[in-house]
Amino acid sequence: MRIAFIGQQDFGKAVLDAFLARGDAVAGVFCAPEKEGAKPDVLKTAAIEHRLPVFQFPNLKSPEAEAAMRALSADIGVMAYVLQFAPQAFVNIPTHGTIQYHPSLLPRYRGPSSINWPIARGDTRTGLTIFRPTDGLDEGPVILQKTCDIGPDDTLGEVYFNRLFPMGVAAMLEAADLVVAGRHVEIDQDEAAASYEGWFRAREAAINWSAHAGQIYDLIRAADPAPGAWTTLGGAKLQLFDCRLHPVRTLGGVKGKVGEVIAVGEQSIRVTAQGGQIEIFKVKIEGGKKMSAAAFAGGGSLGAGTILGA
Repeated sequence: MRIAFIGQQDFGKAVLDAFLARGDAVAGVFCAPEKEGAKPDVLKTAAIEHRLPVFQFPNLKSPEAEAAMRALSADIGVMAYVLQFAPQAFVNIPTHGTIQYHPSLLPRYRGPSSINWPIARGDTRTGLTIFRPTDGLDEGPVILQKTCDIGPDDTLGEVYFNRLFPMGVAAMLEAADLVVAGRHVEIDQDEAAASYEGWFRAREAAINWSAHAGQIYDLIRAADPAPGAWTTLGGAKLQLFDCRLHPVRTLGGVKGKVGEVIAVGEQSIRVTAQGGQIEIFKVKIEGGKKMSAAAFAGGGSLGAGTILGA
């Protein structure tokens, strides 16, 4: 199989390595140009190490990008984590077209932060989709889907690195084989079931302590390790990581005001929210490093009675 590869970052490198490891021929690698002063993308570095042609066009809509793709005479195009827009004139050049990876069960959670949002919404299942890229964002026909559970305490990092990342690498190989062999089926996405979500960034990761404890906990999980759910302490941003939810089941279990630190233990601190408490094991104060929440409290930065987000 002769592949035109389009991608970036660690996932792109892992997929590239997987195709090369089984003996496929990669005709060339397209990756986005680095921003000024940035280190070379790990995919670019890997491609150079394997002595593969590397193309870095400001956009893939240019005649130069199209000509480069055409010159590769590829059997199939493989898109593994691509943020650049790839037009039909580009992706349709390989003999069997192009396939793309998306870490959600399309048509749900189209968009750039499709792993964060299901966790933030409290979903118990997610997955990945290999599909045909079209000019619409994540709207093309589905070739292959794989599902996985989201556990009640799973974080973004656990769902991605332990499940969607390795599953995605294997699915890209499986889908490419099906397409080149002509054994795949393309299923149009159901637009009635479609949803689009934008970026899950710092603004979306702000904690509202008046929300229900379960919602706060889901938000923290969805932002761990990045972008990091946050509150404020003395006007500075305080990010929270490695947390646990403790629902309050009786009136006697209600302690403190929402956002109040009600306990400082040897390993963690506890904060009151509607319907429960959030136990926090690690924090990162603005300008500082991630550290134990108990050690942070022990340094005099906060104590029982402190109100977060005030």
